[in-house]
Order: sequence, then C-alpha cells, then structure tokens
Amino acid sequence: MSIRELLFAVADIWMISVGFIYGLKFIRDYKNYLLGIEWIIVATSGTNFLIYGLLKAGHDSPMYSAAAFLDAFSRSVGITLILVLGLMKVTHRYRPSVTVDIGVFVLAGIAGLLLVGYQDTIGLPAKIFFVVVNVLTTMFMIYFVARLWQIGERGHATWTAAAAACGFLVAASYDFVEIPGDDPKHTLFYVLALSSWGLQMFVYFRAYRAFDAYNKRVAASAEANDAVVAA
Repeated sequence: MSIRELLFAVADIWMISVGFIYGLKFIRDYKNYLLGIEWIIVATSGTNFLIYGLLKAGHDSPMYSAAAFLDAFSRSVGITLILVLGLMKVTHRYRPSVTVDIGVFVLAGIAGLLLVGYQDTIGLPAKIFFVVVNVLTTMFMIYFVARLWQIGERGHATWTAAAAACGFLVAASYDFVEIPGDDPKHTLFYVLALSSWGLQMFVYFRAYRAFDAYNKRVAASAEANDAVVAA
C-alpha cells in the first residue's frame, strides 16, 4: 500500500467513524432522523468507497455504481436540503412530519438515480447544479454560524465556519479542479474531500448539540419565570 492509499484509507475511516457514531447519536439523543440517517448514509457510502478502493475494483463493479449513486444522493439533496431541514430543528424549532422525513429521502433517491454517471450524460449542467445547491446550503450555514455566535457559542461558530468553508471548497472544485501531481483516480483530492466531509459531520453535530443545550436552558428559564409569575 502506497502512502497515498494509506492516507486515503485513514481519511475514509475517519469519515465512516464520524458518520456512524454521530448519525446514531442524532437519532438516539435528539430523534433527528433527517441528520441521523443522512450521516449514516454518508458513512455507508464511505464504507463502500473504502472497500472499492482497497480491492481496486473497476468501473464495471456494482460497488462503483453504488458509490456513484450515494455520491449523487448526498451532494444533490442529502448534505444540502436535508442538512438545512435537520439544522432548522434547533434554529427554528422546526419539527418535520414523518411525511417530510420520508419525502426528502425519496427526493434524494430520485436525484441520485437521475444523476448517476452525470459526467458522461448530463455533463456541465449537472456539475453547475451541484455547485449551486452547495452555495445555497453554504448561505444557510453562514446564518447558522451567525446564530451560534449570537447565543455565545463562538468556539462552535468558528469551527462550523471553517468546516463549511472546507465543504464549499471541495464542492466547488469537485468537477472543475485537478490537484497538480494527483493520479488518475484523484486520490489526493479524495483524501482532502473525505477529511473535509468527516470534519463537517463532526463539527456540525457538536454545534447542533450546543445549540440544543442553549434552547433547553432558555426553555427552562422561561418555565421558571412563568412559575414565579403564577405563584
């Protein structure tokens, strides 16, 4: 195994670990199925990608098709619309219905199927679409960072801003930029991308947890004040 392959494996295992651990925590601790399931899907995608890379499977492998589908799934709707709706649970007290939960994942599945192999079929319009939805998501993340700063969680705000910036740079360069000296499999790019995606999931969970704790403190304070007034 070369140094590049080792770095790829380490970055992918990092992303897989974060996805499964914090995906389950989102579901268990916060009943946030949108973020929990999406984190698990990203981890599953990373697991498939790791096995595919280690086995050096070709483009005719079912693992390659699965990787392409899961990649399009998350880049189109998963770490865009689903991420925003999931974070709105703490920013806007948003409580999506079961219909919404199921609907957005069905939408992501349809988008994933339509965009599989987009490089050879749809081409430039699909590449631009991925950048546009990421820009829109980044705009919400700027708002999320501002809210974190406003409630006094400045450390989480700084880390969230950094993670969102890394994610944006990966999305913006995914189909348009090649790292000088990279190999035909884009190993160096994927090392950076997998590291960034893992960082995003790790940081976003911790920021979400801090925001949720703040909301609970505010709610408890309001209840205490109401009790005093009622007395």
